[in-house]
Amino acid sequence: MLQDVQDYDTSKAAIARGDEALVPSEVVHAILDGENPIQVWRQHRGLSRQELAANAGITLSYLSQLETNERAAPLDVLSALAKALNAPPETLTSTEAL
Repeated sequence: MLQDVQDYDTSKAAIARGDEALVPSEVVHAILDGENPIQVWRQHRGLSRQELAANAGITLSYLSQLETNERAAPLDVLSALAKALNAPPETLTSTEAL
């Protein structure tokens, strides 16, 4: 039980420092249900496709292809999307990080 309390305190401190991010349960469940992670985060943040594309520095058609799984994003694009979405980059490609 002491270890659980210590782990909790460690996690809470990391979140407060910004070293870890919390992923909202509605985002987790939507991604686990098979929805596209980029689209889920975009909708969670209340952004239109046009807004996200502009904020990430990509075209609207490219974003559309990413959200419909027609294309896979390279690391630099995933990083730009994660920054624009204020989301952990690893949550944009995989359910393993959730």
